[in-house]
Amino acid sequence: MKLHQDAAGALNTVTAYEPGWIEINRVRHEGALLLGPEGPVRAWTAQTFDALTPEHFAAIAAEGPEILLLGTGPTQRFPHPRLTAALAQARIGVESMSTAAACRTYNILIGEGRRVLAALLPA
Repeated sequence: MKLHQDAAGALNTVTAYEPGWIEINRVRHEGALLLGPEGPVRAWTAQTFDALTPEHFAAIAAEGPEILLLGTGPTQRFPHPRLTAALAQARIGVESMSTAAACRTYNILIGEGRRVLAALLPA
């Protein structure tokens, strides 16, 4: 699905996605990603939902976003609270949804100026 890039700018914006890849600022990326409004798009070491560990979320908590959008692949899945405990302790909200929904929601939140981080597993 193609998304329109906001003409405003210099922010990392999801411009398209399909199963197996996500396009950020018109550059295609494969595999799991960590994506924030600014800075580089990074590979995320968690490649599947079942491979998630508390350490994956502790590393995200250290970055201090306001909210984490967790794209769980083709369907919405919810991580066990023991996995996301570091985020709860840091008062970082977690929204779990399909990766496609996370891509759309991410673009809306960066447009609102929110401090969001998206952890996107392949769809």
